[in-house]
Amino acid sequence: MEIELRETEDGDLGVFWPQLTDPVLQHMAAITRKYHYDRGHFDAHWAKVRHDPEVTLRTVLADGVVVGHAAVFGPPEEREVTYVIGREHWGRGIATRALAELIRLEDTRPLHAGAVADNAGSIRVLEKCGFTVTGRERDFARARGEEVDVVLLTLS
Repeated sequence: MEIELRETEDGDLGVFWPQLTDPVLQHMAAITRKYHYDRGHFDAHWAKVRHDPEVTLRTVLADGVVVGHAAVFGPPEEREVTYVIGREHWGRGIATRALAELIRLEDTRPLHAGAVADNAGSIRVLEKCGFTVTGRERDFARARGEEVDVVLLTLS
């Protein structure tokens, strides 16, 4: 399977919206924002990040099909990675390969990431890409309606 990252296009948003509103994906990710639930917030969020020169945003393609997105954002000393792969594409190594490619595009180190502690798949993706666990914190998980443990990871 060929994995490719490319600039995000308008048509990609039609794939991202159902991915981000998938209740199973929301529960797994746990830490969600208003744009995961409301189309107006979604549109405003994507308009902002797509035009922010501080955000490295890429659409993830698997064999030419849009399967998700990956991004790096934040100030130089706090750069953070994020990624979403649609549930129908989980378990095929796409997230690991996409994240590995994304961090090759980003020269800034350290890079940071966080994953809810029971999201073993995402933690494993980050570790395969060289991130190491550097701490834990508690955060409110809107998708679960409660506080959860979050694993903090860093790529030096």
